[in-house]
Amino acid sequence: MNVIKDLVHIPSPSGYTRYAMAYLESYLQKVGIKTNVTNKGTLLATIKGKDDSRQRMLTAHVDTLGAIVKEVKKNGRLKIDLIGGFSYHSIEGDYVQIHKMDGRTVSGTVVMHQSSIHVYKDARTAERNQENMEIRIDEPVQSDLETEKLGIQVGDFVSFSPKFEQTLSGFIKSRHLDDKASVALLLSLLKQLKEDAIQPEHTVHVLFSNNEEIGYGGNANIPEGVVEYIAVDMGAIGDGQQTDEYTASICVKDGSGPYHYGLRKQFVSICEEKNIPYKLDIYPFYASDASAAIKAGHDIVHGLIGPGIEGSHSMERTHVSSLEATYKLLQEYVQAPMNH
Repeated sequence: MNVIKDLVHIPSPSGYTRYAMAYLESYLQKVGIKTNVTNKGTLLATIKGKDDSRQRMLTAHVDTLGAIVKEVKKNGRLKIDLIGGFSYHSIEGDYVQIHKMDGRTVSGTVVMHQSSIHVYKDARTAERNQENMEIRIDEPVQSDLETEKLGIQVGDFVSFSPKFEQTLSGFIKSRHLDDKASVALLLSLLKQLKEDAIQPEHTVHVLFSNNEEIGYGGNANIPEGVVEYIAVDMGAIGDGQQTDEYTASICVKDGSGPYHYGLRKQFVSICEEKNIPYKLDIYPFYASDASAAIKAGHDIVHGLIGPGIEGSHSMERTHVSSLEATYKLLQEYVQAPMNH
């Protein structure tokens, strides 16, 4: 829980992930695991297994949704362009940080231009879109020239406050649980394997990717011996879905197509044998680092598992029991032989 809390408070919209990656690198160094930073900025860690000829890769992504400054408006406020799959209505009223080129930040709030119901007749009905929504900067500015004097310019990244909260009933509410909850699970798994001197059945590589939200985070830097590639990412919850906040979600198909049938059967077998609660599901408007790797042409089999996340790409929530179930499935999987 502490790692999740730390991670969601580190700004890391796609394209601006270096501070989050530095946290991961420091965490793993402290537990004695060497890492390699790739040219793309991903972080790769490896635990040698009993069998080094057929290897596995697990991945989770540290990049999140966010925004970037598109225009400094005449009123001194900012027009933004979204990074990743936010919907504009889900960010209205959010507190943000604008990350300037000099490393300093300026705070602000995402608001409707027609925000006051006492002034604008269409305040309730106007469409929430790029034209109508803007960032109100927490500085005394009323013109584009005054905002530009602050050092704010087109291309500055914008990160969103996570609003993290852990409830007594076991829920974790926060933005960026996609996919920092899974990142925390993989960090914990690596830590346990190292500290308890557990040798997995096959060599395991863990790739922390940094461009998943824009479609190509985990499609490179896959070691030659990798046969199985597992994305650890959120399970999507909604009408017609089986996924919930209390079990491990096993994806059988998403918008990219079916995941590997043999891996799915192995995940189900592990869950049933070890009494791990799980749900099988299809995510209709979804893709993962694993599907990106397949599309890039890698000769691998791919799977997708993860905790169930309510309100994906909005105000997200999960329960500790879903995290525990997913972690147990990961533990058992890396200690099981390949069965295909």
